[in-house]
Amino acid sequence: MSPTNHTVVVTGIGATTPLGGDSASTWEGLLAGRSGVKPLEGERFAELPVRIAAPVAVDPSEVLPRPLARKLDRSAQFAVIAAREAWADAGYTAPAGEDESVAPDRLGTVIASGIGGVTTLLDQYDVLKEKGVRRVSPHTVPMLMPNGPSANVGLEVNAQAGVHTPVSACASGAEAIGYAVEMIRTGRADVVVAGGTEAAIHPLPIAAFANMMAMSKNNESPETASRPYDKARDGFVLGEGAGVVVLESAEHAAKRGARVYCEVLGQGLSADSHHIAQPEPTGRGVAAAVQNLLDNTGLDPAELVHVNAHATSTPQGDTAEIKALRKVLGDDLDHIAISATKSMTGHLLGGAGGIETVATVLALYHRLAPPTINVDALDDDIDADIVRDEPRKLPADGPISAINNSFGFGGHNVTLAFRSV
Repeated sequence: MSPTNHTVVVTGIGATTPLGGDSASTWEGLLAGRSGVKPLEGERFAELPVRIAAPVAVDPSEVLPRPLARKLDRSAQFAVIAAREAWADAGYTAPAGEDESVAPDRLGTVIASGIGGVTTLLDQYDVLKEKGVRRVSPHTVPMLMPNGPSANVGLEVNAQAGVHTPVSACASGAEAIGYAVEMIRTGRADVVVAGGTEAAIHPLPIAAFANMMAMSKNNESPETASRPYDKARDGFVLGEGAGVVVLESAEHAAKRGARVYCEVLGQGLSADSHHIAQPEPTGRGVAAAVQNLLDNTGLDPAELVHVNAHATSTPQGDTAEIKALRKVLGDDLDHIAISATKSMTGHLLGGAGGIETVATVLALYHRLAPPTINVDALDDDIDADIVRDEPRKLPADGPISAINNSFGFGGHNVTLAFRSV
């Protein structure tokens, strides 16, 4: 099919997060300003310098049949749960083909993970050492593959237009959604199930992040440990879960009478080329991504009313992002309500772009920006309007737009833009 330039819309959302087992309970938790961070229980976490994290509120074992769950890494379990919700929320009643409103060869999936099946890899290595070769699960390789979540979601919905997994650390989920937009715009697919997932609450990743001095060690007060923009912030808190959206061409959605949450304007991309793990301190790369977004989409900054910021609660990263926004948006930044939802969910790594896209879509749909919690003393270098403690009403009339920022180790920068309908 020759290239086109289809308008892309969001018709379905799904999530499983530290705040709730679906998108509705997650949104309720965000608006309530509730923290999902908890102490890590169990002997294997006892000697770690970081003993807090944000596990999912509803364990997959409560949702998925055991025969299916035992064949899926935890990251794929999250992705399947979120995708099932998003698929049903979009109005689909069966896999493509069985539901005749979408053909299998016009449906794709793009589900990303920053780390992949790390818990499967580590746990099965323990099995190998402790119980021997014959006890290693024959499902291990499909479970640990980074493309496992996308492949399994593709099997769920019978996607045949393409099943993809971009990996760009903590920008992975956002890059997946951007890739999905391009699949639709260029005519490769009519519908794409897209998002991010992560399941890395395991002693090894936590120890490694802690030794990098990237994580908060506020073990005594888990609920206040993730504190973007606060003067006392000391690192991110690891979260887990998935966020998934169903994207469609506007023509396809209209043809089947689908409810539309918002339009996806497009994406902006850049790379820092600065350091494998540290953000570029002036925000140069982030600014380039935001400028790329404006150039690609024609988005007028005057129409931009909300940003769901990357804002992980690291001292350098939080300020670099605000510097970048100020550099590109200038005085327009003053009328933009900025939310840092990682203050409640923790940092879902490759899943962050997925769940934060769900939050951004719902903020536009309900015209309500969720709060940032734990900002007791705003950093003097944060020159922006941070939504603190209570939700903020967004303009009630006319078209409004929002962006979701995601950045990752390696210098990956992705920003996505959405507009109300």
